[in-house]
Amino acid sequence: MAQFRTYAAVGMREDLSDVIYNISPTDTPFMSSIGKTKATAVYHEWQTDSLAAAAANAAVEGADASEATLSPTTRVGNRTQISQKTVGITGTLEAVDKAGRKSEKAYQLAKASSEIKRDMEFTLLNNTVQSNGSAGSTARVLGGLQTWLASNGDFGTGGSAGASGTTARTNGTNRTFTEALLQTVVKEVFESGGSPKVLMVTPAHKQTVSAFAGIAAQRYMAPADAPTTIIGAADVYMSDFGSMSVVPNRFMLSGNSANDVAFVLDPEYAAVAYLRPFFTNDLAVTGDSAKTQLLVEYTLEVKNEAAHGVIADLS
Repeated sequence: MAQFRTYAAVGMREDLSDVIYNISPTDTPFMSSIGKTKATAVYHEWQTDSLAAAAANAAVEGADASEATLSPTTRVGNRTQISQKTVGITGTLEAVDKAGRKSEKAYQLAKASSEIKRDMEFTLLNNTVQSNGSAGSTARVLGGLQTWLASNGDFGTGGSAGASGTTARTNGTNRTFTEALLQTVVKEVFESGGSPKVLMVTPAHKQTVSAFAGIAAQRYMAPADAPTTIIGAADVYMSDFGSMSVVPNRFMLSGNSANDVAFVLDPEYAAVAYLRPFFTNDLAVTGDSAKTQLLVEYTLEVKNEAAHGVIADLS
């Protein structure tokens, strides 16, 4: 008896999952750890100050009061940067049945939002100096974190620190990330008055930190009725000057493994300043499609760069 099989059948529905799987990382550890504030101009400014050095302060009994030497605050600033993506969806695409999403416009805008946040994380951490741009041709650019850290840092031979968001860090000879380098910069930050809470590193250097002496892999002996856990990672580094969370950041990869960096941070002394927080702008309809722009304008506020440190030129 002849059998009718699927190979010859017509009209079978396709089997397409109603879920879209995307493993691209969307976490932004730096932005998530620092504060948020408001900018009111395209050049966002703030002031820094410091106390006079401690001294033997002794006055003669009965002497006239003498005026202390006063110093003004330091005024610094950073340019705002516009990041945007525009989504264009035809009327037909929005109308047809789709797997994994009901609205193509909503799906693409959500995806664009995640992509812009990734761009922001990369931009805030980079070594690009601030620029005012020019009308109609060149975009304004904010000064990334590496261009601000002047007081506390350790660099390879020939390397030098950035400054004020206007001078880029200079690459030096690359070297291995060691605990001694970390201890040097943590000590510098502490002596400058800082209290670092976060050590932010590339994924590879997170593994390096976990291999520091004293953090070697240990075997945690669980009860007989529970699984045994191998501990081979360090998520907190206890220095002589306090503990720091060790945070890997995927967006710190330089593309040049000879000049990677590690940041010693006090998140209290940094913030993202928003001139225009995330918003959507429906553009003019010029045909059978809808165009929507997703935009944010922001900058990096390094409240006092001496609260942070950088270990540069790491291989």
